[in-house]
Amino acid sequence: MVNTEQLYHKFLECTGVSTDTRRITPDCLFVALKGDKFDGNQFAEQALAEGARYALVDDPAVAARDQERCLLVADGLTALQDLARHHRQTFNFPVIGLTGSNGKTTTKELIAAVLSKNYRTYATVGNLNNHIGVPLTLLALNEQYELAVVEMGANHQKEIELLCSIAQPTHGLITNVGKAHLEGFGGIEGVRKGKGELYDYLIQNSKTVFINSRDKTLMAMYRERLKTTRSEFTATESTAAEPTFAEAVFYPAVEATEEPIELLLESPVVVYRDSTGQEITTHLPGRYNFENMTAALAIGDYFGVSPEEANRAIADYNPTNNRSQVITKGTNTVLLDAYNANPSSMAAAIRQFATTPAKHKVVILGDMYELGNESEAEHAALGKLIADSKFDLVILAGKDMHYALGSLPKAYYFPDKFSLHNWLMDNPMTDTNFLVKGSRGMSLETVVPFI
Repeated sequence: MVNTEQLYHKFLECTGVSTDTRRITPDCLFVALKGDKFDGNQFAEQALAEGARYALVDDPAVAARDQERCLLVADGLTALQDLARHHRQTFNFPVIGLTGSNGKTTTKELIAAVLSKNYRTYATVGNLNNHIGVPLTLLALNEQYELAVVEMGANHQKEIELLCSIAQPTHGLITNVGKAHLEGFGGIEGVRKGKGELYDYLIQNSKTVFINSRDKTLMAMYRERLKTTRSEFTATESTAAEPTFAEAVFYPAVEATEEPIELLLESPVVVYRDSTGQEITTHLPGRYNFENMTAALAIGDYFGVSPEEANRAIADYNPTNNRSQVITKGTNTVLLDAYNANPSSMAAAIRQFATTPAKHKVVILGDMYELGNESEAEHAALGKLIADSKFDLVILAGKDMHYALGSLPKAYYFPDKFSLHNWLMDNPMTDTNFLVKGSRGMSLETVVPFI
């Protein structure tokens, strides 16, 4: 059985890491992981045959078949995390960790775009942001990079704490705290505690915290944790000099008009203006994206990226990942925000869409997942918000969206998206703006071809 140090030497011989036999690259390290319905150990031989240099396994019987190239450990997932933690400790450039209920991936992409103007920057690919994805992100880092942006997702408490122990961020950001993953976190207070674990790590390790000063929840979370940490220090180290617990950087450091001076969904372009009078152009519509943008600008400012270069990076970013993506379909315009949804992000998107100028406005909304016992109440509350917004047409899909119907004088409801597809084909619309949003499991991007 190999230990972390031995495994690391083997890792250095490899060209990368893969946990999927469909993505084997020559001389990579294949890591066999177990799930509820699969056992990666059973694919180790296949991975080696397809070009992997080594296979990390936790099944002694599998390891015995090729003792030279099968690296036996007690637990594959723990070994992967320990390997990533060990690798992280070999480089000393800044690592920015970010989490939050909404906007994590977009903010990560914007921060990376801005910082890339001055630094060789690596950022989490896609949504590799969990207990497996974060280790894989770290193991992709090498000496060519000067800075890393690591997205951290969580659906229960103590998960961010684990990810911080692996990524060891030097800087950190919580985008916001909202009603996401309520089932796993045990309610909104559980969400605050879980997301706040990033603040805990940064404060206790004297790192740098970026905080949206206009977010009262985040400000309160930071102050509470700072006070607690100071109290704990005073109680245990009263005779020593008080350390610096963390550097707090409050943003937006680069001020901008809160509302756009120009919003052209059909273009699609949104234009803001910063405190110097310089225009900031973005392809990201929505007030919620303003917060993501100012976070990226403030972090760029902190790391010495000029306002001109930072603004150019924001302007050049064009989403293609089902997040705040604007698509033109003939005379129709679709705002596709179907990567994920929770009560907070859904409400923000609906309110923003309601204020957007358009000849006709239609919303196509799917279920919000992982709400547990709160699902009925949250979908019902969403129905009231939709009713108040007075859209031309409301289309709902998914088993829980029927809870929203009680507040709506008129809406089309489909228990599944396939019947929705058929209805859209039979009822074509023109000169219309659509908002399409739902949880990832709904895959509502599939409705776009039928609009």
